[in-house]
Amino acid sequence: MKAQNRIRTAILLVTAMFATTGAAQDFRTARAARQVLISIPDRKLAVLEGEKVIRTFPVSVGATVSPSPSGEFEIVNRIANPTYYHPGVVIPAGAGNPIGTRWLGLNRKGYGIHGTNEPGSIGKAASHGCIRLRNRDMEQLFRMVSVGDRVRIRADRDEEVAEIFGGAAVTQEMAQAQPSAAALAGEGQ
Repeated sequence: MKAQNRIRTAILLVTAMFATTGAAQDFRTARAARQVLISIPDRKLAVLEGEKVIRTFPVSVGATVSPSPSGEFEIVNRIANPTYYHPGVVIPAGAGNPIGTRWLGLNRKGYGIHGTNEPGSIGKAASHGCIRLRNRDMEQLFRMVSVGDRVRIRADRDEEVAEIFGGAAVTQEMAQAQPSAAALAGEGQ
């Protein structure tokens, strides 16, 4: 009985020590910080740990009328089996939910990374600005990232994007300097 009391007391002391110093939080989340890099032109997402790519996924990005934002963001919430809310429409979790089985909210209101009930849209510019993944890929991504992880969305194929996803870097200046397909075909004059 005395041994059990000593063990219980030791556990309580260690728990109290972790709780008051914040060490418990550090202990639970002891992993290298991860980043998500999304290339809009490549329609791909990479999870990076430091400089190392640990996984890539194909994605759907914003359509021309509702483009995905580019810039630096942060994951601010994670929701399993989310409910879809749109003015006048509420769709509970399930097969008909357009945001699929998982949601990673970004620190830009209304934008996130999520699954989809339209897996055929992956690889296309088809969303309302969010980044979509197949549900099985989204569930894997959901397990890999945490609130506070950084998300970088790139509209151009800069050197970093080209290095991670392959191909050549194309800056806006280079893209604007190249003649359009119509001009090359002798049209549009």
